[in-house]
Amino acid sequence: MSGESADLVRRVLDHDPDLHHFTPVKSDISLTERPITVDQTNESVVVGEQVVVKWMRTPAPDRSTPLLAHLAANGFTSMPAPHAALFDGDNLVALVTQFLPGGQDGWDWCVDDLLAQLDGGPPASFGRDLGILAADLHCALATPSALLPDPVVPAPPADGWADLLEEAVATGTHESPARSTHGWPTTSATTSPATSVHELPGPVVAGLPEVGDDWLVSLRPRLAADLDSPARAHPGKAIHVHGDLHVGQILRWRDGYAVIDFDGNPTLAAQPEPVARDVAQLRMSVLHVAEIANRRTAGRHRAELVAWGRRTADELLTAYRERLSARSELFNVDLLRPFEVEQECRELVYAARFLPRWRYAPLGVLRSWYG
Repeated sequence: MSGESADLVRRVLDHDPDLHHFTPVKSDISLTERPITVDQTNESVVVGEQVVVKWMRTPAPDRSTPLLAHLAANGFTSMPAPHAALFDGDNLVALVTQFLPGGQDGWDWCVDDLLAQLDGGPPASFGRDLGILAADLHCALATPSALLPDPVVPAPPADGWADLLEEAVATGTHESPARSTHGWPTTSATTSPATSVHELPGPVVAGLPEVGDDWLVSLRPRLAADLDSPARAHPGKAIHVHGDLHVGQILRWRDGYAVIDFDGNPTLAAQPEPVARDVAQLRMSVLHVAEIANRRTAGRHRAELVAWGRRTADELLTAYRERLSARSELFNVDLLRPFEVEQECRELVYAARFLPRWRYAPLGVLRSWYG
């Protein structure tokens, strides 16, 4: 995309009517380009160290742009400010957003903070910050704007978990249909590229004794009991949530925190959902941070890390509910446990299909819950 990103920014500066414009770009921007070389689904280029141009590898109808514009209209600033978008009909071709200097995603900074704590450094106590950020995001998403005048709607029944459970349980067997690489988007819950499904390891969780392939099968009744909550029939209110809110979507940068990637969960259809979906995903990702640290320290600190994960996830939830108190009707706490178990089932299926080395993380969480 050499030169094309600078050309697109020039069009933004010129207020090209063929673009969708949101917030202005500073007129003194340099039009130098620098590609972002980390592995990613799309191609991104930094222009003038002020904006990022993200080019879609496969232009398609876009969920994120209307949400970014809605959030910007409501004054939500804990995200890269959206500047402009280029469409081909209904398909998003490129998105121009603010560049955040020094940004690290949470799979890096959260894990680094936790490992530093284990080495005697300061406490990795970011749970409250994450909870406040999520609550502020949901309040902004639930606030009417000219772009989205009725953002809060009744939530449809939150069913559809039974097939997911069977698929997740089957990942513990050699006959697992989840080990096919078809029918699932190639977007991961982590920032690492997928490896071959033929490299799928056993269910090894550092610091715990091995379990057999039938362990997940034996767990089916307990998983089903947690998934089958009466709250699913009447989940309450729904909004267009982030949809894929794990710590990897939260940058820590020079001026604080920022939520990124509003494309939604690639495994779920884009539709309004209860905010508990985002909260469950974010809390589970905190537990996954603990599992990553456990893996990297060969299980030597497992009890301490599991306790840290639970405490941090609970601190996140407490801060979230306090911050959301003026809009408490949005959050149905009875959905949290079933959505959290559902998330771990999705992680198992994803790992079996595309990222076998990730399998240890959801297995570690399930082992800490169910023994």
